[in-house]
Amino acid sequence: MSTLFIYYSLSGSGDLVAEKMREMGAEVYKVQTAKPMPKSFFGAIMKGGFLATIGHKMPLRDFDPNLDGYDRVVIGSPVWNGRIACPINTVLASLDLTGKEVAFVLYAGGGEAPKAVARLKKEYPSASVVILKEPKKYTDELAKISSCF
Repeated sequence: MSTLFIYYSLSGSGDLVAEKMREMGAEVYKVQTAKPMPKSFFGAIMKGGFLATIGHKMPLRDFDPNLDGYDRVVIGSPVWNGRIACPINTVLASLDLTGKEVAFVLYAGGGEAPKAVARLKKEYPSASVVILKEPKKYTDELAKISSCF
């Protein structure tokens, strides 16, 4: 089964997940925003958290939503203010996941993301959702990714 991992990473946690997904045989696609987030961590958290709260979709650079040839799509997102990150809101609005096996990997500082999980379970009831608590700090969390396969 061919797998594509589509993800966004602001702090590098998503990049660690992508590396692990690649090791497991997935193709990897990193989403880039058209305009960069603020350079300071505090600025990025404030802007991203607020925009995620209102479900904002950020314009992406060179995003190709063609999923032909993939049976499984795994989507990785940081958790911003308990919600899916804005760039991934754009990804989800752009993709037709009909007929695909879908899974989500969320990387969260707090390790829980009930609002994000509730949204994903509502919109994608058959999808699995894995939450990683600070995978840069707790690298053993990356072992949870195997449940996506």
